[in-house]
Amino acid sequence: MLSVGPNDKLNFYAEAVDMRKGFDGLSGLVENELERDPTNGEIFIFINKARNKIKLLQWEAGGFAIYYKRLEKGTFEIPSHKAGDKSIPIPKHTLEMMLCGISLEQRIQRKRYA
Repeated sequence: MLSVGPNDKLNFYAEAVDMRKGFDGLSGLVENELERDPTNGEIFIFINKARNKIKLLQWEAGGFAIYYKRLEKGTFEIPSHKAGDKSIPIPKHTLEMMLCGISLEQRIQRKRYA
């Protein structure tokens, strides 16, 4: 089962992806485009051009797992990033807000000690 823990590293792939890609295609993007090891335990997040489909790729003990969500209405919001960035590290709460349809830009983050 795909699970996101508080210490898991999440990486959002900033370019649109063909959602027909499966385990091999997505792990190939991670290796070739991001130059990262897809089996390192990080969770890689991909979104399509229409922004109505999202896939999460994670290596678990023994193999890859994919979480796939398709919206019947509406779109996923993409985290803000600099032009040219291929990968955007995001915190767990940002992923949760994306999946729930909460606006990332209109939220106000109160100061916290880190």
